Amino acid sequence: MPVFDFAQEEKVKGEAIKTYTAFKSEEAEATPQKPILVLEDEKGLLTHHINGVFTNPSIRSSFEAELTDGTKSADILKVDLRFVSLLEWLGDNHIPVRLSGAKTNEGYGVYKIRETGIGNGKLSSEDGFLQFMMERLFASSAPSEEELDEEDAEDGDDMKLTSIQSITDFITCAGRTFPDNIRLWARRNLAVAKSAEVTIEERRHAQRALSIMTGIQWKNNYFEAIDPIWARKILDEELYGLESVKQRIMETVIQVNRTHTLPSYGLLLCGPAGVGKSQIAYAVARILKLPWTTLDMSSINDPEQLTGSSRIYSNAKPGIIMEAFANSGTSNLVFIINELDKANSGKGNGNPADVLLTLLDNLGFTDNYMECMIPTIGVYPIATANVKANISAPLMSRFAVIDIPDYTLEEKKEIFRRFSLPKVLKRMGMKPSECQITDDGLDALMKKFVISTGIRNVEQAAEHLAANALYQIEVDKVNNVIFDEKMVEKLS
Repeated sequence: MPVFDFAQEEKVKGEAIKTYTAFKSEEAEATPQKPILVLEDEKGLLTHHINGVFTNPSIRSSFEAELTDGTKSADILKVDLRFVSLLEWLGDNHIPVRLSGAKTNEGYGVYKIRETGIGNGKLSSEDGFLQFMMERLFASSAPSEEELDEEDAEDGDDMKLTSIQSITDFITCAGRTFPDNIRLWARRNLAVAKSAEVTIEERRHAQRALSIMTGIQWKNNYFEAIDPIWARKILDEELYGLESVKQRIMETVIQVNRTHTLPSYGLLLCGPAGVGKSQIAYAVARILKLPWTTLDMSSINDPEQLTGSSRIYSNAKPGIIMEAFANSGTSNLVFIINELDKANSGKGNGNPADVLLTLLDNLGFTDNYMECMIPTIGVYPIATANVKANISAPLMSRFAVIDIPDYTLEEKKEIFRRFSLPKVLKRMGMKPSECQITDDGLDALMKKFVISTGIRNVEQAAEHLAANALYQIEVDKVNNVIFDEKMVEKLS
């Protein structure tokens, strides 16, 4: 792993002594071999678990371990870049902690830091704050080398974990893992939230915005390779037949294997209602291993619903897009934009379609309430539409368009037999032998109930058939029901 060599330096008397080098790691958890930090332990005095405090970083970067024969000061030799600010915060506030570690060739490798529940009464050191910070830092990307030299610590007051105190401590400990513009934004909003020179309303909005922003994990744009066999299996589970459609989807998403970034264009799935466009979108999100959120453009007729409202209003709030980031808790997610062909239905205050363009370009999205540009490099859009002609050319150019045709009658019969009816029977707790249908019965069922595009009517027909069979079994006390053409014709 790369090492940023801030080689151990002892400065002139009165200035801080930095004893460690910082290394870059993207590990999701720590082990003795891949530790959070390494302490000097030439004499092997440090045991598996040790209590103590980190020293004030303005004096020396070390750990004061409480041993049976007294206190031992152990210099910090190496630190994971992501945890530098956290260790400084622990040292600044003299928070007692318990380290778990093991002897390694380099020293005592620490792989766990826990709060002891005793000490100086610093509220943010209680209530699971440290555990929360550790989890968030492990999920974050390492900051750059240059950011280590910047000072951005803030002092706070004693309040609950969701208060200004905890927000202050969080920004101090994790701020360097934020994108640069968000770190600067957070410091400015923290100043507003603490200021006595602004209105209560302004402080409340600033604190709310900070709570939203600090709840998001800011990840990098590196994506792991996708197993094509596994990806194809997911598509087969959600989509029967339509081999050309599956091939186009695989060709698009498999680009991740070479670039380790998301495809340049989102997917636009066009086809008649009921053919499974939304199911395909959810399947692609599973393949990309990303959380997903939906934007239903049929219910959005004002751009402010997407962009949020300005803080000058007392009832101001973030827009749907910002809320999606907050609810998912991550900056990397799939936006499923349903009914994109209805995105041009603005009513007086602008066009929602224009707002979507900024989201789709991956250049960043600005929410009016947050007053900050949100990085969208980890966002992948998947849109659905019934009528391509209603989509503007600028929107269309942001997508790789995949046309999904309606299923043929024979394909709908196969879907009924292999998927729809077995799924309904399983949900109702029925055995396959209790509800069967003959070939002529299936022809009659298709003719009578499956009269529109898509497969929703197929699933509804399966539900109708199984419910009727269950009624006969429970009320008429028959053992099983076999539907032929005549029986299907009698169904209402």
